[in-house]
Amino acid sequence: MVILKRREREIVEMRQLIVDAAIKMYLEEGYEKLTLRSIATRIEYSVGTIYLYFKDKDELFHAMHEWGFEKLFQEFEPLRHVENPWERMKALSRVFINFAFKNPELYDLMFILNEPMCANANFDDWACGKRAFNFLHQTVSECLEKDLIIGENADIMSFLFMSSAHGMLAMHLRNR
Repeated sequence: MVILKRREREIVEMRQLIVDAAIKMYLEEGYEKLTLRSIATRIEYSVGTIYLYFKDKDELFHAMHEWGFEKLFQEFEPLRHVENPWERMKALSRVFINFAFKNPELYDLMFILNEPMCANANFDDWACGKRAFNFLHQTVSECLEKDLIIGENADIMSFLFMSSAHGMLAMHLRNR
């Protein structure tokens, strides 16, 4: 049993080593220059080792994508204590905008590139993105309940807020 736990820990650690190297290289060099071979070289393992942990580049990019959403969610988390949902909504907007400005390449990976989504055919199982979106949805629901925003449906209003923010950020980050 001890050997199994150690092996599970080693798998998690190796996957994280690969993801960390891939993120660093992606931020430095971009998507086109990032290959499984270049990552293997960076971490001083064979490319075959990468394939033991990720079936292809898309699956690796999906893991990087999840890492980005976890980072975003960690920035949302301190806002839970903001009791007034409208104030929380404004703070959430600022955090989201600042995240995109501080991490434009990561924002591209999370919201613009197709590649991370190619690895996830089942979008119902997209836990990383849903967790961040659910934080927004809960805040919008509370705003609606307290008549702080005008609307009837929290799903539609949340999507409206998210797509409006994303549209403006994407245009700004792409110099449009």
